[in-house]
Amino acid sequence: MNEAEPANGSGSAPGGEARGTVIETVALEKEYRIHQSPVPVLRGIDLKIPAGEILAILGHSGVGKSTLLNLLGLLDVPTAGKILYRGRDPRFHGKDLTSLGLTEKALVRNRHFGFVFQFYHLLPDLTVLENVLLPAMIFLDRAEFRRRKADLVKRADHLLDRVGILGRRDFPPTRLSGGERQRAAIARALLNEPEIVYCDEPTGNLDTRTGEKIIDLILELNRETGVTVVLVTHDEDLARHAHRRLRMRDGKFQDGTDLV
Repeated sequence: MNEAEPANGSGSAPGGEARGTVIETVALEKEYRIHQSPVPVLRGIDLKIPAGEILAILGHSGVGKSTLLNLLGLLDVPTAGKILYRGRDPRFHGKDLTSLGLTEKALVRNRHFGFVFQFYHLLPDLTVLENVLLPAMIFLDRAEFRRRKADLVKRADHLLDRVGILGRRDFPPTRLSGGERQRAAIARALLNEPEIVYCDEPTGNLDTRTGEKIIDLILELNRETGVTVVLVTHDEDLARHAHRRLRMRDGKFQDGTDLV
């Protein structure tokens, strides 16, 4: 397995505390077919991600970074290989997530994973608060959501306050700046207290100063909550803040141990 050493020079999770693997890939492959011809994108990815780690995956466009993130987040299906879950949910602990049915995959995505994308994916017809509440709306049936709504709104407000946009809670996303929209997306990703947050170019649509604020926010949330963060980026400045960095080339991790 071609993995880089942690950026802090230690094999431990943040804070010096050794933690177990939360998710692992084994010989993960993905290919697409164009005009009946196979086009390989991922070529046997072996990866272990410790709980509490911030992992940055770097590389030029087209090397397979986003494809890998989509597979890890169960948004796509691999051609071959396994994704082993070793997190908090005993129903799925040790299982190959690729073997789960659609309903089980949706459950894992909703309860244990959070997602932050380059273009936010906020629904324009909902308020910021309603966008943040969406993961709970999807996970719970209508009666359960109504029963728990007061507590969920309280948590959403706490997250919006934490990311600095509580005063925008009743605005539509169209009235927010790019940085504020990304903050709302981060709050939404954290609503269900996920184990892992997958970020695909989270600063790619922002100016440098706003991007730096988003980086600082991600780092603070990782320190405060211990959430595992997987960043896909081509931004070297963003990646240097990660605990570990891996560079992809031609569908594999590049050999080498120093990506500073």
